[in-house]
Amino acid sequence: MFSVIFPGQGSQLVGMGKDLYDKHSLIQDLFKEADDILGFSLSKLVLNGPKEELDLTENTQPAIFLISYSIFKLIKEEFKIDLNKANFFAGHSLGEYSALTSAGALSFSDTLKILKIRGKAMQSSVPEGVGGMVAVLGSKIEIVENIINENKDKYECYVANDNSLGQIVLSGKIEDLEKMMVNLKAVNIKNIKLPVSAPFHCKLMNKATLVMSEEVAKLNFKEPSNILISNVTGKEISNSNELKDLLVKQIESRVRWRQSVMLMIKEGVTQFIEIGPGKVLSGLVKRIDKNVKVSAINTEEDIKLININE
Repeated sequence: MFSVIFPGQGSQLVGMGKDLYDKHSLIQDLFKEADDILGFSLSKLVLNGPKEELDLTENTQPAIFLISYSIFKLIKEEFKIDLNKANFFAGHSLGEYSALTSAGALSFSDTLKILKIRGKAMQSSVPEGVGGMVAVLGSKIEIVENIINENKDKYECYVANDNSLGQIVLSGKIEDLEKMMVNLKAVNIKNIKLPVSAPFHCKLMNKATLVMSEEVAKLNFKEPSNILISNVTGKEISNSNELKDLLVKQIESRVRWRQSVMLMIKEGVTQFIEIGPGKVLSGLVKRIDKNVKVSAINTEEDIKLININE
């Protein structure tokens, strides 16, 4: 059994997908279609930068989706490898949109548009310089949650991502995160401030939730061809109505990536194929269970090495 997984924000890189773009008209056509849909040259931003503009959340989100979906389509249509035979699809935060689109639940056009809106809404939900995120390394989530609860009268921090064993990401106002970092260092827990400009996946994103509630309601969802795993619950999504509800809740909710991967493994998955830029999720999956087979696919050489365990 195998699962296909799609990365989220932080995996972007100027020039990502360029070798595939240069060789395959299918990729070129999708890039041009994306430019036409969005009304600006996302393809130029992806291929040539500048990095500062690509790193803007409203650009990063459709850009990563474009790469992930393009690679998925290339694998299926030109290399004749049917990844829709996968037992599960899952994605990390915005990667969930790549998953549901690849599973046929949402159109390419609608996904690009909604991710542009999502990124802009998330970026503007909190003034720049007010919120941030901190990675906590080498600690159990229960210990981190205890520190948050013990200090709830002094500051507010939130677990944004439960990524893997020993990797947790916190969100909050910068002044609160700095107090939390002092508490973590006091008990020798390693932590690093992340280079992001907003506190994603916590209640400070409430303005973005309101925007997405309206926008998601307008979308036309179809029943997916594959079972999708939700970031919000770490469980299977049962129908398109639940999917809509969970995509809105996802903005402020914890990304339960560790729980999602553990569920898929419990259901019998022994192989994970990551489609998109970077190898972040592959690393996280290996930290959760070193016995599963993992491969990150973002070049033609990677595609040629795909060997599926069915």
